[in-house]
Amino acid sequence: MQSYEQSLQQTRKFLLEHDDYLVVSHVQPDGDAVSSTLAVGWLLSCLGKKYTMVNEGPIPSRMEYLWQSGEIINLTAEALTRQYSHVICVDCADFQRVGRTQQHFASDALILNIDHHPTNNGYGAVQLIKPDAAATAEILFDLLKTFGVQWDIDIATAIYTGLLTDTGGFRYNNTSAKVMAAVSELLALGVNGPELAETLLEEMTLAQVKVLNRALTTLQMSPEGDIAWVHVTPQDMLECGAANEDLEGIVNYPRNIRGVEVGILFKVIDEQAVKASLRSAGKVDVAALAQVFGGGGHTRAAGARINGTLEEAVAQVLEEVKRHL
Repeated sequence: MQSYEQSLQQTRKFLLEHDDYLVVSHVQPDGDAVSSTLAVGWLLSCLGKKYTMVNEGPIPSRMEYLWQSGEIINLTAEALTRQYSHVICVDCADFQRVGRTQQHFASDALILNIDHHPTNNGYGAVQLIKPDAAATAEILFDLLKTFGVQWDIDIATAIYTGLLTDTGGFRYNNTSAKVMAAVSELLALGVNGPELAETLLEEMTLAQVKVLNRALTTLQMSPEGDIAWVHVTPQDMLECGAANEDLEGIVNYPRNIRGVEVGILFKVIDEQAVKASLRSAGKVDVAALAQVFGGGGHTRAAGARINGTLEEAVAQVLEEVKRHL
């Protein structure tokens, strides 16, 4: 098995040897996915390479300040009419997480897989995977250092965004000394940390407040008080005027209740599918739990799609959580 340094060099070689890349991240992209997509795009532009950035859906509106964010093609609103032979997947724990973007991968496409999820299954011709990295943005920070490119405020802000969001504002236990050293460098380049924290972690839309209020009315807890969960239905989303990005952070409310080990947000997709977002206080590895349902993620933050009604999904997930507890 090759070392991280060897993987960095192999990735560097891949980026220099080829051209005309498709850059993709996971469905319902978060801060790390969006910033990582743009960081790769920024690097490719510095290298004089052709590239196209795409996602299955829209990027969160609160991230529109990022360099070239408007250039990420949203497949729900725009058409992409060709396939690509060289694909870069960022922050995708498994291949299926790229969603409909895979329709634009040539059958013999060479895939570069850059990710930090412990559940990553090692797909692709080239892998740059570091499970103990706080974010894919941290890996890209290291990768960019292997190139002789001049850093500017655009790339510094993108990397900072990924680190800020995937560490919960530098509060989670993945906030390492290495992360803070990187943050120091990025702030020295002119990144406005307080402004980004306000935009990404504090500010809420009215729709977000409404759907949060609706979700909290559904709060339930296990008799032992160690599991808490809420749910949101398509009707809730419609009546609150909420988008997927407005669900960000809701799962933390049940998780933050004193004594709770696992907090869950069940989002009803339709009558036969539910998405479960899981957060752990530390005792339960929710990534392993999510894998039981074909999902994945991190030890303390993961998710999975469950086939069935809301009632069936709640029963299945709670049974599995209890088994892990």
